[in-house]
Amino acid sequence: MSAQVFVAQRPLRLLLDCVVLYGLLALLAVICLSFSVVAVFAYWLLPRGWGRTAGRFGIMGGFRLFSWALMFTGMYKLDLRAIDSLRGGPPVILAPNHPSLIDALLILTRHPNLACVMKAQLLGNIFLGPGARLARYIRSDLPRAMIREAIADLRDGGVLLLFPEGTRTVRTPVNPLKASIGVIAKHAGVPVQVAIIETDSAFLGKGWSLFRTPSMPITYRVRLGRRFDPPTDVAAFMAALEQEYRRELGVRPN
Repeated sequence: MSAQVFVAQRPLRLLLDCVVLYGLLALLAVICLSFSVVAVFAYWLLPRGWGRTAGRFGIMGGFRLFSWALMFTGMYKLDLRAIDSLRGGPPVILAPNHPSLIDALLILTRHPNLACVMKAQLLGNIFLGPGARLARYIRSDLPRAMIREAIADLRDGGVLLLFPEGTRTVRTPVNPLKASIGVIAKHAGVPVQVAIIETDSAFLGKGWSLFRTPSMPITYRVRLGRRFDPPTDVAAFMAALEQEYRRELGVRPN
C-alpha cells in the first residue's frame, strides 16, 4: 500500500472507530436504562432473595450482551474464561487489579452470583442504580456497613467482587491497597482469589476522556493468580497481597 493511500484511509478509519465507540456506548445506555425500568418495579414486588437473584442474573445477561457487541464490532478481543471456574465453587473474594472503568462490567458477565462493592454515587445513577439495588450490591462509602454487608453476602454463598485498590490504577503497577479486603476475608473466613487483568490499551483508565477514541481492537484478558487462605494477620496479608500484584503485573502498558 502506498503512503498516499494509507494517509487517505486513516481519516476514514478514525471516523469508523468513532462511530463504533459511540454506537456501543449508546447500546450500553439502552441496556442499562431498560433494565433499570424493570428493576425499579422488581425491587418492590419481589422478596429480597428472589430480587437479589433476579438482579444479578439480569446484570450478567445485560452486560454479556454488551460484551458480545464489543467483540462483534471488533473493538475488543476478550478472554474472560478464567472467571468461569468460580461458578459452583465456595464463597470467595475475587480481587482484581483495576486498570480501566470497564473492568467490573466485564467481570460481571461471567458469574450469576457476584456481589459488587461499588461507589455510593453509582447507586444513585439512573442507568446503574436501580439494577444495583435490586442485586443488593454493597456501597463502599460507609466502611463498617460495607464490611458487615460483605461478610453477610459471603456467608450466604456468594462471590464478592472487590477491587483492593479502591479506584482505577494511577501508580504502576498498583495503587496502595485498602485493608478492608483483609478485614472482610478474616471475619468471613473466606479465601481471596487474585485476578490479573491484562490489556494492551489505557482506554478508560484514569484520565482517559470518552471523547478520545482508542486504537482498535483492544486485547483484554483476565487470568486467575494466587488464592490466599483467610488471613489471621491482616497487615501481613495486605503486604503479601501487594507483593503478589507487583510480581504478576510488572510494568503496565501505555
